[in-house]
Amino acid sequence: MRIVEMLKTLLLVALPVLPAMAQGQPPQRRFTAEEYIAEWQQVAVAKMKEHGIPASITLAQGLLESGNGNSELAREANNHFGIKCTPDWRGGKVYHDDDRKNDCFRKYRDAADSYEDHSRFLLRPRYADLFTLKPTDYKGWAHGLKKAGYATDPRYPQKLIDLIERYELNQLDNGQRPARAARPAPTPSAGGRPPRRSEGEEVTVTIGAARPVERFAGRIKMVTARQGDTFTRLADELGQIPGMLAHWNDLPKGAALEEGQVIFLQPKRNSVKDPATHTVKAGESLWSISQQHAIKLDKLAAYNGVTPDAPVKPGTRLNLRKPKR
Repeated sequence: MRIVEMLKTLLLVALPVLPAMAQGQPPQRRFTAEEYIAEWQQVAVAKMKEHGIPASITLAQGLLESGNGNSELAREANNHFGIKCTPDWRGGKVYHDDDRKNDCFRKYRDAADSYEDHSRFLLRPRYADLFTLKPTDYKGWAHGLKKAGYATDPRYPQKLIDLIERYELNQLDNGQRPARAARPAPTPSAGGRPPRRSEGEEVTVTIGAARPVERFAGRIKMVTARQGDTFTRLADELGQIPGMLAHWNDLPKGAALEEGQVIFLQPKRNSVKDPATHTVKAGESLWSISQQHAIKLDKLAAYNGVTPDAPVKPGTRLNLRKPKR
């Protein structure tokens, strides 16, 4: 009996450290970078079409932050981007040691929600300058993320660039597929994954019941307001934030929108290369000119030494970029 009791004690001690297979649980399979890309590239492209963030940047961040989807945070919390809790976060939470002990991280019901939250996270004002870059400028985005404080690692931009160039992710920004990637294994991970699509299927994103989304000068996303539109209504329809839409268009959140009015869905430009100036016509205001040329109102006012609400007389020539001294 004594030997039996000793054996029981040894088993109880050893059980917590036995491999998962020995405890009747299947071992978690590790995913390769190629499998991660094949699984999530279409989601990244969809988010690019919705929000204007280069798919290459989104995928590279996902690869880096989640360790190809293998990190504890990705598997336990479906958090592929290491996004931490903020005071306004109302979703699930998990705690891991990071910059501080027991740092709070966001937890998602599905990993696809992590991708959507990542896009919305970058729509914050601190990242607004990124949206003035060309959507194909992945290097500018990589360095801009670091400059805006997304990561503290001084090599963060280069790590993203290396991943993008190694796997040719920048081809996604041009509407192409990246270098041949392995199809993911059929065994799903603990994190929810979107339904699989056929190899040749293209991603089509319909925004706001087919409301046309255009690009000013091929860069800045914009829509045309319809009768009865408000920033809140547009935001609900387009998956945006009302306050951000108002901010990008230099208007108060409750402003009335006129039918046919251009509404930008991304930050306007800091300056205009061509034309360099604008001659004021009757009925124009500094704000209407800023909308006409997609230039930020405060920048336009500063370049001309006036306040944003200053009246402008017809015939006045305004600088659309910082004048040379």
